[in-house]
Amino acid sequence: MLMKKVADSELIINPDGSIFHLHMRPGQLGKTVFLVGDPARVEMISGFFEEVLYQGANREFVWKTGLFKGSEVTALSTGIGTDNIDIVLNELDALVNFDFKTRMPKNAHTSLDIIRIGTSGSLQKDVPVDSWVLSKKAVGLDGLLNFYKKDERYFDSDFQKAITDYTGIGEGISLPYVVDSSLRLFEKINSGEVISGATVTAPGFYGPQGRVLRLPVAKSDINQKLASFRYKGLKLLNYEMECSAIYGLSALLGHNAVTVCAIIANRAAGLYSKDYKVGVKKMTKYVLESLI
Repeated sequence: MLMKKVADSELIINPDGSIFHLHMRPGQLGKTVFLVGDPARVEMISGFFEEVLYQGANREFVWKTGLFKGSEVTALSTGIGTDNIDIVLNELDALVNFDFKTRMPKNAHTSLDIIRIGTSGSLQKDVPVDSWVLSKKAVGLDGLLNFYKKDERYFDSDFQKAITDYTGIGEGISLPYVVDSSLRLFEKINSGEVISGATVTAPGFYGPQGRVLRLPVAKSDINQKLASFRYKGLKLLNYEMECSAIYGLSALLGHNAVTVCAIIANRAAGLYSKDYKVGVKKMTKYVLESLI
């Protein structure tokens, strides 16, 4: 592939040498990156660090890089939604795979381990509140990856066709895409502590996840359709708002990604966690120790 200098308008570097949105400089990012939605959760994760080496903040993007068991890791908040993930993944990749002085891609590729630690709502009655879901596959209803040139090696087109045919969700709504997690990271975390399956990523919290307040939704039976869908022994366990973009962009950019979410609401049963923050902290400790 012919490499060329990227224009100032496309790779935006701040006067202090940091990347545009994250306000992070090359060399300040750990090879293992923990993504969270809530900026306050960065403080919770960094509480497990032996030492904080670098830190910064801009808008919803708060981050700390430090040492955990002697390894350099980063905790970074993304805010909510796949649009923010588009910013975060591209800027994380630029930090390790571009020379900021020449604005040229580096000859040697650096691969990151990217782990989303999140919260989500269960689609299945037998996936209870306060359990932990490990996402083997992500089903994207957000449409983000449709803006990038597709590499069929990383997309499960048979799964995509099956869920589109079964739910009809592609009619008038963005065509779903399906991407796998990193097998290596998945196997490190997978144990009796988690429930593994497929995760649905929606581009919103209310209508896109079938919630009705005052506005009716386009497909009133979508949650029932998603909950009853099966493909090669996999079922759709939960809804959240970032996983598919993380998996898709990571695959295309040559990084490894996995998502673990605490179930704070059971949509099928109408239940909500009494204190999900306790479970999220316990889950975070489990993930950190499983990976490092």
